[in-house]
Amino acid sequence: QVEEKHQNGGGFKLLGILDVQRTPCARDAILHGAGGSVAAGMLFFLSTSRVRRSFDVGFAGFMLTTLGSWFYCRRNNAKLRVQQRVIQEGIRNKVVYEGTSLDPTNRPRADAPSGPS
Repeated sequence: QVEEKHQNGGGFKLLGILDVQRTPCARDAILHGAGGSVAAGMLFFLSTSRVRRSFDVGFAGFMLTTLGSWFYCRRNNAKLRVQQRVIQEGIRNKVVYEGTSLDPTNRPRADAPSGPS
């Protein structure tokens, strides 16, 4: 049962519990699941001509594709957040240490002469 509710600027809710617009990766996962469902069900039906079993295979394809896509997207989002945190920390450290003796960009290079020649 899929119902659409617009309350307080809310979006599309799946089964009344999952707000697809506000939950990260939910929309893409459901769309990928729908495609996987159609593909798995149609391929199974074309190979066996069993309608009921094809529906079961299509439903299993929906579940597996949706969950696979969901976890893949969530893992990539987590990696991205970690990278953003590292970059933000690096920028924060650059601002704090810029112009001090601890500034890593201010270190004398090994190939540069140390004094006037």
